[in-house]
Amino acid sequence: MTGWGFFLAALATFLLSHMIPARPAVRGWLIGTLGRTGYFAAYSLISLVVLGWLIVAAANAPYVEVIPPLTIFRWVPMLVMPIVCWLAIAGLSIQNPFSFGGLGHRSFDPESPGILRTTRHPILVALMLWAVAHLLANGSLSHVILFGLFAGFAAMGMVLIDRRTARYMGSDWRRLSRNTARISLRVPRPWPRFWVWLAAFAAYAVIFHLHEAVIGLSPMP
Repeated sequence: MTGWGFFLAALATFLLSHMIPARPAVRGWLIGTLGRTGYFAAYSLISLVVLGWLIVAAANAPYVEVIPPLTIFRWVPMLVMPIVCWLAIAGLSIQNPFSFGGLGHRSFDPESPGILRTTRHPILVALMLWAVAHLLANGSLSHVILFGLFAGFAAMGMVLIDRRTARYMGSDWRRLSRNTARISLRVPRPWPRFWVWLAAFAAYAVIFHLHEAVIGLSPMP
């Protein structure tokens, strides 16, 4: 199977591999069978494999131009990816009671929400920015579908997670979230610590260095 058939098969597999385990009955059965650690390890591995297949399939699908390959669009990932790395690492560095990804050890303080003052969903915003930047730089139909899917998933995820978390927290939602935003241009308060900036720079440098070897395309415009 090649061309559009290969891409559509990869796309369908990717969607099903995320939709089926998300069903409470299936998720509960898998965790009961594999254990929580085994479930997340298997889910992560399968997700990475299917994602790799989808990326390869999109690159090999027939070229149908949707967005013209302008040089200015090739610069967008170069400018946006440092922000993506910073958002992702800042989001992982704190406790986040509103969304996934927070791995920090300090308890969340609603008076000093840090990056959550800018967005309660730094990982999802990073994913959305990554997707939109690469959609503009890779304007073929297969890549518009691929990156549009990720951008839509991230945007919809923010809304759905906010609704679910508000129901779960009940009356505490307004008190805890009052200094946060779903997505805004407000600066963090306080700013992430210095090591977050260093880690973001290092992550960007690694991605930039390995991009051509892993993806097959130079990130340079």
